[in-house]
Amino acid sequence: MGPESGRVKRGVQHRISQWLGRLRTTEAPEDPGRARETVLLATAAAGLPLSPAAHPAGYRCSCERIGCPTPARHPLSFAWQTQATTDRAQVERWARNQPQANFITATGMVHDVLDVPLAAGREALRRLQAAGVALGPIAVSEAGTAEEPNPHGRMLFFTATRGTPEDEDEWWPCELDCHPETMDEHPGLRWHCRGSYVLVPPARLPGDQAVAWLRGPEHPLPDPLSLLETLTDACAQHAAEADHDPHAAVAWPLSR
Repeated sequence: MGPESGRVKRGVQHRISQWLGRLRTTEAPEDPGRARETVLLATAAAGLPLSPAAHPAGYRCSCERIGCPTPARHPLSFAWQTQATTDRAQVERWARNQPQANFITATGMVHDVLDVPLAAGREALRRLQAAGVALGPIAVSEAGTAEEPNPHGRMLFFTATRGTPEDEDEWWPCELDCHPETMDEHPGLRWHCRGSYVLVPPARLPGDQAVAWLRGPEHPLPDPLSLLETLTDACAQHAAEADHDPHAAVAWPLSR
């Protein structure tokens, strides 16, 4: 069969690594549109279903909704859950026909996302790496700069989903994950599952902020429970050290 057959056998993860590797070549700064498309295709190939989202229009949202509560952070279509796909041809069409659009990934289908304050995420990441815990893709949103970190930044830990239970009543909407009765035990943590979404890199936000991969989508998705205790402990420590109400820094999106 020759060398081409051997390349196919190395599977999807090898192709993702190749696509992401292209971003380190001189092509990326010369053709940012192509670099964006490459990352989106790698994300879709990793199994994360994508759908187009709004983008910044100055300091406003491209949806032109007055007072948009989540500018540049929400899907373009109300049918985003059924629209979300990993189909390469469709993602290519969206990326090329909507060159400014951000993209969201619908959670609760293939993957969930544990979404925590950036400072808590950094501490949790340090602990998880020290303990040798397997980590999956990780994204950072609104990090600011090294000189002026954004206090509202978030870190997104992508994990395997909890799966589809036989009894649909076992599901609970993501809004309840955001405001559980035990919120004091899990300050600042949101578990994006069925009925929710997060932005995927590369995404632009108002105020020259962005969403970027810290660890790319080529990494296998870990069990969320392997990360949960460390993340909740780091969030509790972050809330205790912060001189503000942790409910005021709740993650987006709340609703759309």
